[in-house]
Amino acid sequence: MANTGVLTVNHVSKRFGEKRVLKDVNFSIDRPEIFGLLGPSGAGKTTLIKMIAGMDQPTEGTIHVLGQKVPDLALMNKIGYMGQSDALYEELSAFENLAFFAALYGLTGKRMKERAQEVLELVGLSQDAKTIVERFSGGMKRRLSLAIALMHQPQILILDEPTVGIDPFLRQKLWETFENFRKSGVTIIVTSHVMDEAERCARLGLIRDGRLIALGTPEELKTATETNSMEEAFLKFGGENDAN
Repeated sequence: MANTGVLTVNHVSKRFGEKRVLKDVNFSIDRPEIFGLLGPSGAGKTTLIKMIAGMDQPTEGTIHVLGQKVPDLALMNKIGYMGQSDALYEELSAFENLAFFAALYGLTGKRMKERAQEVLELVGLSQDAKTIVERFSGGMKRRLSLAIALMHQPQILILDEPTVGIDPFLRQKLWETFENFRKSGVTIIVTSHVMDEAERCARLGLIRDGRLIALGTPEELKTATETNSMEEAFLKFGGENDAN
């Protein structure tokens, strides 16, 4: 598989001790799109995206992001990452959290303040910029974590279960925002176990027990399994995988 385009995951496996949590995962993203990794908790989604973000290394295989093998510090300013857990300083305000993480990317001064206002508006927290984070609800913390990931205007945005704990109205707004990012040339890799979110992705990788069991557009996957929903398609692919 050529190491060109946005992302190349080339026969990647990952072990923690004797436990093999990813098994020969192989796919690529050639142009900006919303790419979903769909699967139940414990399937290996988080392990995979942490390696894509350069936070860990494969036991076998290679990962290239924007043509560079990861991990690579030079890619830090090009990747935005939002984990499942909110890594926030709760004794600081929302704005102070943004300023702290922005400084890690060399973003300071007037431009930092302008960008902070932009991202707080995007996630619906403009009125809470000076609020101490310990007073935030779980959904507000998720939104602030997303704002932090957006501060340095990354080319690739990696989101691990970004809508957990967020109300349906805001979830709809966030997905509209993701689509606008995609139109501007940002690649978004999003993990989810919520099947209706899968329909919003241009393409999907279905993961079960550390294996990539299917890859394609939502319509392609439903057509291949003769089903009407991604939940049914996932179950069908999973059953076929068990039979092999």
